[in-house]
Amino acid sequence: MIRREALEQLQAEGIRSLRGYPTELRFRQKNHPELLELEILAHGRLHPACTPERPPPCPKCDRDDFTFPDDPILDAASLPTHTDLFRLSDFETIFIATERFVDAVRRLELDEVDIRELPVR
Repeated sequence: MIRREALEQLQAEGIRSLRGYPTELRFRQKNHPELLELEILAHGRLHPACTPERPPPCPKCDRDDFTFPDDPILDAASLPTHTDLFRLSDFETIFIATERFVDAVRRLELDEVDIRELPVR
């Protein structure tokens, strides 16, 4: 979720492929923030070097019972070039941002975001 103002600021900074959609949230107060749900598509994967003992997914349900590594490495060949914020295809709860996105967040002082740098191989 993101405040409409923050989304508009990021888009004005040139952040690519960032789209927000109205939510169906209800608030008790009259003056509540307008929150939008971000569409963040899955692209990119972890590098195989950081998941050497990863078991194959379940053959029946395709569930991958592998935890996110403590020292993740991104697979450079799988990273998108058309978007500044995306999810990992093999860990869809993990969001990845480009340097452009991180720089814009810092410049705009959007301090509700935790940022961790990840190596790419």
